[in-house]
Amino acid sequence: MLKRSALVLVLPLALLSVFPASAAVKASDIIQRAIDGFVRPAYADLHQHAETLTKAMHKLCEAPSQGELDAARAEFSATVYAWSSAEIIGFGPIKENNLLERILYWPDRKGLGLKQVQAVLSAEDPNAINPAQLAGKSIAMQGLGALEFVLFGDGADALTGKDDPYRCAYGAAVAGNIETMASDVSTAWNKPDGFAALWANPGPQNALYRDGNEAVTELVGVFINELEMVRDVRLKGFLGAKPDADKPKQAIYWRSQNTANALAGNLAGIDALFQASKLGDALPPDARWMAESIHIQLVNGVATAKSIQGPIDKTLTDPALREKLEHFALITSSLSTLIGTRLTDEFGLTAGFSSLDGD
Repeated sequence: MLKRSALVLVLPLALLSVFPASAAVKASDIIQRAIDGFVRPAYADLHQHAETLTKAMHKLCEAPSQGELDAARAEFSATVYAWSSAEIIGFGPIKENNLLERILYWPDRKGLGLKQVQAVLSAEDPNAINPAQLAGKSIAMQGLGALEFVLFGDGADALTGKDDPYRCAYGAAVAGNIETMASDVSTAWNKPDGFAALWANPGPQNALYRDGNEAVTELVGVFINELEMVRDVRLKGFLGAKPDADKPKQAIYWRSQNTANALAGNLAGIDALFQASKLGDALPPDARWMAESIHIQLVNGVATAKSIQGPIDKTLTDPALREKLEHFALITSSLSTLIGTRLTDEFGLTAGFSSLDGD
């Protein structure tokens, strides 16, 4: 599994003066805005979508039909977008009990998750159709990847009738498990004495964030590391330098045609977090253009991804659509330079970060 690297930022100045451009800007205010304006709403939105998805799965199981299957698939896609926005906050409560990997086990280069899901469908394990018991099983068979195969993989057409009730019951259990996990993360972020309080109140007695520098480092690290992840792992994992190097079945959510939807969600989350934190307000007046440029490019990236519809293998063979993917890659590279170099320079930060490491 790929691990998100730690961003190393060296801030020579103590807070309040974390930003030489604006001594009045406090790190705790920036972080609190990020939490209240993005993190909590994003995970609450994920929970709401997961709840709706679970209901859609139960309706499908109770009255199998093409209409109910289409409805469940639509809710799955909406949940993928909500998760793609929220997942950029890959630290804090989501790191407890392997929740991050349990919600999304990816990449699965050896096909471990697929084999396990196919095996449980074949064996009709009674324990796997109980959300509580499913939560104790392999992380690869209890999240979005598993549910995608149930709804879109080989044999999914059986969900329109009553010939394969187990498949639907397993899918409903997976959805219920995702709903529970989303609820747990959302609840944890809202605890008054939980992780959010530690992040927003750095200090000498704080075990995680000893000063405002470290707290802001965590935030800036989201922008830099997630842009790298989106471009180098999610996109370039299937988009080759040339068409003959493309690997469409390495694309995330390729079965459900949610690859571009997920990329859009990732950048929408980054933009929403950047806007909510008002990090750009700490820039000196002659550099404020940078914040607006970051926002414009992120909006452009989201729009580009959303304009890509249909199966990813067809996208890759269509020159016009493939060009959009390449344009998306250029946008993320431009943003990496703008945030990882220009923005950090303005704030007097020295940024150095290792690339994402894998197995």
